[in-house]
Parts: sequence; C-alpha cells; structure tokens
Amino acid sequence: MIHLAIKKINPNAEFTINGDDINQIIWLNGTTPIAKEDIEAMLSTVEAEEAQKILDKETANQSAVNKLKALGLTDEEIEAFRGN
Repeated sequence: MIHLAIKKINPNAEFTINGDDINQIIWLNGTTPIAKEDIEAMLSTVEAEEAQKILDKETANQSAVNKLKALGLTDEEIEAFRGN
C-alpha cells in the first residue's frame, strides 16, 4: 500500500521499495523524497479507497444478481452463468 500512497502524493515519483517497508524506499531519477510522515498520513486515505473499491464491486455484483433474478433466472442458473 505504501507505493499507492506515494503515487497519490506524487504520481510521477520514481522509487523502489523493499518489502513494503517505509524505511526502505530508494528515490530514483531525481525524485524529491517524500517525508515518511506524509506517506503514513496518506496511507489511511489509500486504505479507505481500496476498501471502498471492494465494497463497490460487491454492491455491483449483488445488483447484477438481483437483475438476473428479476429476469426469472434461478440461483443455479446465475451460478452457472458466473462460472462458479
């Protein structure tokens, strides 16, 4: 998640990071280092956004299932369609 926080702060940042360890960031090609505190502060935003993406996907999935049921498909047919 640290790489996502860095890219949210500076989309053009070039860096490597070892094991998602905030203490092992190597800034590349003249990228201005971002303070560890700024990265840590952005992590909560990134984590919330990732959680929202998961929730949105689950909501869309349930909406699709409900629409298929409204068309008269059975649970078994929906599962077959989904490939489960």
